[in-house]
Amino acid sequence: MITDSPVSCNIDLDAPGKQIGRLTLPRISNTGGWAYSLVPIATVARGKGPTVLVLAGNHGDEYEGQIAALRLLQELQPEQVTGRVIICPRLSVEASRANTRLWPGSNANFNRSFPGRPNGPPNEQLADFLTRGLFPRADVVIDMHSGGRSAWFLPCSHMHVVDDPAQRQVMLDAMLAWNSDFHFLYIDVNGNGLLPVEAENQGKLVITTELGGGGRTPGPVHALAWTGLNNVLRHVGVMTGPVQTRASLGLPEPIILDGRNPATIIGSEEAGTWEGIVEPGQPVQKGQLVGRLWFQEDPKRPPTRFEAPMDGYMVVQKAIHLTEAGDMVYVLGVPITPGEILRS
Repeated sequence: MITDSPVSCNIDLDAPGKQIGRLTLPRISNTGGWAYSLVPIATVARGKGPTVLVLAGNHGDEYEGQIAALRLLQELQPEQVTGRVIICPRLSVEASRANTRLWPGSNANFNRSFPGRPNGPPNEQLADFLTRGLFPRADVVIDMHSGGRSAWFLPCSHMHVVDDPAQRQVMLDAMLAWNSDFHFLYIDVNGNGLLPVEAENQGKLVITTELGGGGRTPGPVHALAWTGLNNVLRHVGVMTGPVQTRASLGLPEPIILDGRNPATIIGSEEAGTWEGIVEPGQPVQKGQLVGRLWFQEDPKRPPTRFEAPMDGYMVVQKAIHLTEAGDMVYVLGVPITPGEILRS
């Protein structure tokens, strides 16, 4: 027996035109025993064409995508659309308000909540609504992330390397359509239950991003979030207008970095104060000093040196200095070609 979702939507997701509304998610709070969370949602639809689901705020402190999605919600009009665009600009509402990665109170990681359960905790209820209510409607799922407060991630679009060759090809093409200088291939870390994986398992064309982070977004990264999102919408055929390429923009070919080797993800075995030395986007050589961990509680102790375990590029640097044992401090990527991605 399939349990009905406790999440309700106050707009008709299948109607033409432009609608802006909300999802109502039950919750219990200290100020309201019968309370609810309001998750914004909008649709812009006209005629026949693909359905694209645009998501942001999966993690609350990742605002780059939230701003781009909110701007899209306000500016996109039906006459620009062939098909349908569904927009959720702020999935983790309370976490976004609190400027936290995890949901306040429960410490739930929404991006480890899928496929979700209608009778589970609130994060799983919302995940279940996306899994059963939104993903089946969509042909394309765009999930915009950044490094949040804790990490500065090389601004890029990225992807899983899925098993199905046809799905892999269209995901690669769509990733490249973001027109970022770099792209990244990633693997699941710290558990399963990712939103993009659930969408991929349903056969969707999935595009994901990492748009900086570190608690501040430079203007060029906001610009990349906006132009990349719009170009991908044109690329998949849901939005009118010419599709731009790196060549048409007068830009060199992008660099695709492979981060699927777990050895590229470097953590600290001790608590301390992190000093990042190499900026994301810069090349590194095996043995090169890329960071140091200092020990404020023991001023006589020399810092621990962190050296690159391989040639490649810096992709992520820890953005906050205070480091706990087990924290990720940097991530590398190794260049790979589109042909190698399709053959791997």
